[in-house]
Amino acid sequence: MRVSDWAAVRLQHQRDRGCCGAQGRRLRGGRGGREHRVETPLGVLHVMVHGAGNVRRPAILTFHDVGMDSKSCFSTLFKFEEMQEIVKNFTVVHVDAPGQEDGAAIYPAGYQYATMDQISDMLPAVLQYFNFRTVIGVGVGAGAYILSKFTLSNPEAVEGLVLINVDTNARGWMDWAAQKLSNLTSSLTDQILSHLFSQEELSANTELIQTHRARLSKAPNLINIELFWKSYQGRRDLDIERNNTFKCPVMLVVGDQAPYEEAAVECNSKLDPTTTSFLKMADAGGMPQLTQPSKLTEAFKYFIQGMGYMASSCMTRLSRSRTTSLSSSYSMEGSRSRSRTLSQGSQGGQLPPSPSHTMEVSC
Repeated sequence: MRVSDWAAVRLQHQRDRGCCGAQGRRLRGGRGGREHRVETPLGVLHVMVHGAGNVRRPAILTFHDVGMDSKSCFSTLFKFEEMQEIVKNFTVVHVDAPGQEDGAAIYPAGYQYATMDQISDMLPAVLQYFNFRTVIGVGVGAGAYILSKFTLSNPEAVEGLVLINVDTNARGWMDWAAQKLSNLTSSLTDQILSHLFSQEELSANTELIQTHRARLSKAPNLINIELFWKSYQGRRDLDIERNNTFKCPVMLVVGDQAPYEEAAVECNSKLDPTTTSFLKMADAGGMPQLTQPSKLTEAFKYFIQGMGYMASSCMTRLSRSRTTSLSSSYSMEGSRSRSRTLSQGSQGGQLPPSPSHTMEVSC
């Protein structure tokens, strides 16, 4: 099917749901945020908007992982008490991948779902709809990949990028073969849980695992989730390297027990060390935004301060618990420090992460 035909089918499907007008439609508001459906050349995106609507600052635009929607992926982090200072100073925009939002209509059999590239190409219409000049992107897993692609294609639109569990590589043939075998032996729920959590986490079978297993197995839009999962599995290599990289400050985040730890480390090695911060969270698994919201909020505040925003923000917990010892490792470029490790637990000077260095932070 040609792209034009695919787009026409998508738009018609969305119009049949009565959810969009010429440019989009605001559906409802309230304490949970303002809900919109934004029409793009490739279909309609469900968007939730929170915060002050400060047009002098970039909006914070989030994109969730496979098997989740914006609410299940980011609600814990953005409702966290210490995060409210950021929410009050920025507009926060949560974008759902097509068909992943709560209450989404089920796609018919044979429906051609958007590729990762096509989903990223929908995002400029979101910025245009809300009149955002620039954004700070926050993505997890598949959402981190989508925002990476969007940033590479639209560098002028992104002031900063926070990538949690990012993998910018296409699947290798061994990964492809393993996935084929998994498709035969594992349920869709188990496949996605293995993407979201490490084997150690799954073996522990914590309440968090049980909650997500129950949510996925009972999801009314499981067909849509499977289409998004297959789209992510078919992603292309972004070919990121030193001379083809992000033009904005980047903070990479991964738990030391996360399934995508190696992919995040590899991505870090390809980025500009002068504009990249690497936050490796100790005793954290595949969802640090849910299990470590306090640490992630503090790191996010430092990241925003490094970009020149919220200079007077009060740094509470982490600023009181910096160590005075730093272990440094050097890149192959010579004496310039490639990474520094900060360990939490004792008093020391305030050494906030800055976009001027690539840091590996254990906290």
